[in-house]
Amino acid sequence: MDIGDEPLLIAGPCSAESEEQMILIADLFLKHRKPNILRAGIWKPRTRPNSFEGVGEVGLKWLKDAGIKLNIPVITEVANTKHAEQALEAGIDMLWIGARTTVNPFLVQEIAESLRGVDIPVFVKNPINPDVNLWIGALERFQAMGINKLVAIHRGFSSYDRSVYRNVPMWEIPIELKANCPEVELICDPSHIAGTRDLLKQICQRAFDLDFAGLMIETHPNPESALSDKEQQITPKVLDQLCSNLKPRDSKISNQNFITKLEILRDKIDEIDASLLKKLAQRLEIIREIGTYKKENNVTVLQIDRWKRILDTRMEWSNHLELNETWMKELLSFIHTESIRVQTEMMAD
Repeated sequence: MDIGDEPLLIAGPCSAESEEQMILIADLFLKHRKPNILRAGIWKPRTRPNSFEGVGEVGLKWLKDAGIKLNIPVITEVANTKHAEQALEAGIDMLWIGARTTVNPFLVQEIAESLRGVDIPVFVKNPINPDVNLWIGALERFQAMGINKLVAIHRGFSSYDRSVYRNVPMWEIPIELKANCPEVELICDPSHIAGTRDLLKQICQRAFDLDFAGLMIETHPNPESALSDKEQQITPKVLDQLCSNLKPRDSKISNQNFITKLEILRDKIDEIDASLLKKLAQRLEIIREIGTYKKENNVTVLQIDRWKRILDTRMEWSNHLELNETWMKELLSFIHTESIRVQTEMMAD
């Protein structure tokens, strides 16, 4: 789907709660900043029952009427074929597939088949778990049914680890998706990544810095009274202020001096990367020699005391070089994991 040169803004309440609420949100958007697309959840897949699970089919008309009032298209989430059929019957212009649905290939396939031959844009959120292939697979299922107006939505990933985020962004995964599916536009849902209003600005700006094509932001006339996800919703007035303070980046470079300087610096990075890879290859050869000696002397692959010494000394070196501690631990762990893999395979020969 071609979004265009300007950032796409999708906004509206987490849930369509009443006809009056949808009329009010439309009035407020007319007063402040009007989004390109109006969103609202009709069916809400909640983690546990007996919480607000959406108003259901009746809300489709409220959403559509609000869109007509704003003269913009509307979008809602569908989690099964019945939802998709009811949304199409109500004249909903666009659909999105939620994270809890994307994680299930059976459901995605059923929805995709129900849309065969329908010319409608479909937005696909990442699955709740950090699996880029599952995300790509969902997009491919719609492409196989002739749905080519596709947009991927990055909304973060669930994690058992404590985090300031509701859903950890793990920016490397949407970047990998974009590298594998360059024809699919990528936008960000900062509301579900943040889980709180305080983090919205930094996440939105990060998305623009990484060349995302737009944002989907939950907006409510009175967030404190919202029936779902009230902590992450903002008013249309705050949305207007937020968007005014963001700085979309230009991915198209035209300044020749800038291009020249950039190419010089990139050439230096290429040289350093080549040197790094050569050193890693040399290190791996030594790892194989060590593996041979361990096998000949019937010694275990994992030497935990040695690994601790490596971690301690390398972290000390990296601190002196002012390198990021978290990044260095992850890098050393990747290198050590590969060393263990190589020596374990040697033991099995």
